[in-house]
Amino acid sequence: MSSFRFCMIFGVLGLLLVPFAKAADAPSQEPQVLRLWSGDAPGAQGTSDKDIPTITLYRPTVKSSGAAFVVCPGGGYGGLAEHEGKPVAQWLNSLGITSVVLKYRLGPKYHHPVELGDASRAIRTVRAHVNDWGISIDRVGIIGFSAGGHLASTAATHFDEGNANSSDPVERFSSRPNLAILIYPVITMKDPFVHAGSRRNLLGDHPDPKLIDLLSNEEQVTDQTPPCFLVHGADDKVVPVQNSLEFAAACVKKHVPVELHIFERGAHGFGLGGKDPALSTWPHEAAIWLTRHKFTTEK
Repeated sequence: MSSFRFCMIFGVLGLLLVPFAKAADAPSQEPQVLRLWSGDAPGAQGTSDKDIPTITLYRPTVKSSGAAFVVCPGGGYGGLAEHEGKPVAQWLNSLGITSVVLKYRLGPKYHHPVELGDASRAIRTVRAHVNDWGISIDRVGIIGFSAGGHLASTAATHFDEGNANSSDPVERFSSRPNLAILIYPVITMKDPFVHAGSRRNLLGDHPDPKLIDLLSNEEQVTDQTPPCFLVHGADDKVVPVQNSLEFAAACVKKHVPVELHIFERGAHGFGLGGKDPALSTWPHEAAIWLTRHKFTTEK
């Protein structure tokens, strides 16, 4: 097995845990699709399926841990990769974690801040359903792959505590994830390590330099950024490994707990790792990390 794993674990930012009632083991259910807004989504440019952001709910297949994750598939902000959606939700379900796969709006039709708005709304929506889904309000994470990793890292660095006075009860909840898992993520919007297609779809052909700075998330990490787990291939030719390296370094600088796994060989888009003997180990490592942060039920 040819792989190189470099791990950095810094545990200085604790998770806030509140008591919660564990839901009884739920029977197997068909995935449930929920619109993020009952009417037109903010900034909607039509009424077709591509104009309607949704989440698809997947319930745990084992005893619920009381935690939840929003899953953000990649696709260069121009599509949504199927192998980074449902299979990821099902893997999390096997750990007792409730999962929702986010169908967010895409470029070039939609640009920032629409995509972040969809991700933030998904996190708030999960928190609005904590009683229905038997989860803790303070154990809601986000996971993203490639451009979905950029969206997840954006949610982890650009969040708010909600609007307590909003007439929309969902908007009263915080959009800050409690954990973030970033798999071969797009992080920077700056040359030379940017994925040009993602930048173009998210920000347009001639983005304002200030917007490029704002969405270069390695520059947006603060001590309020949640703990992060990153995975990347050193030989990734699509999204250079420097994206993960620079984000992890920023976490270290700001004393944010971070774990980083770099594989010597890992072509872009490997998802859960498939049959590769090295790449397929990362979900196990992530499960250990999730247990450390009280997101799984210890066996």
